[in-house]
Amino acid sequence: MDYLPENNSRYKDVAYWDERYTMEQCYDWLGGFSKFQHILEKFVKKEDSILILGCGNSSMSSDMYSAGYHTIANIDYSSVCIRTMSARYSHCPGMTWHQMDVRQLSFPDSSFDVILEKATLDAIMVNEKTPWEVSSQTACSIHQALTEISRCLKPGGRFVSVTFAQPFFRKRLYARTEYKWSIKHQSYGEGFEYFVYVMTKGEKLSPEDAGLEKKLLQDTETPPTRITTITNDDKEDFLANIDL
Repeated sequence: MDYLPENNSRYKDVAYWDERYTMEQCYDWLGGFSKFQHILEKFVKKEDSILILGCGNSSMSSDMYSAGYHTIANIDYSSVCIRTMSARYSHCPGMTWHQMDVRQLSFPDSSFDVILEKATLDAIMVNEKTPWEVSSQTACSIHQALTEISRCLKPGGRFVSVTFAQPFFRKRLYARTEYKWSIKHQSYGEGFEYFVYVMTKGEKLSPEDAGLEKKLLQDTETPPTRITTITNDDKEDFLANIDL
């Protein structure tokens, strides 16, 4: 894959993305829309108002528009990305583009039926050496993002998260009563498995997920058990392995 940074930490640097988007035409993390369209169609209706987080230069918004989803707002924190994509798809009425940080959305409460992210939260977690122990700084950023996502969802709205993170690790972030949603997940991919999490606002956590939240809260009150794992060097591009 072209345009790899010299180390993983640059994935969190807007200057890296600005530079990359001046050179790269299009790239789809975790595969294109067609790879998980069969799952998305179960939870997203054509008439839904949709927000796509960290849109990048992916063709996903365009592919969804062609499939009949015509009310799509896209955000990215790269001004270069937004300027380029807005010009590229200026012929698509109902498609809008906004420079914005996922941790501080400027939309009013209850604005969207569906909020969708694909590998955006993975990029926020790029500095983590192991999924067993997420740093307090990263946990705070993820919490800020999820709080904003929940705020901007309409009652009954769905947050759809597409990621390579397995349920054992990702549900630890999503299973919080304060987000006011339930959690379901499905998977896709051959050889390498990817996951689609669907959080529905206004539904309670399942007993299993509520138990997970309780356990995690209890664990924060006691010293964690150290688990030895093999970690990636910061120069090893862990995101290089998540495209189909």
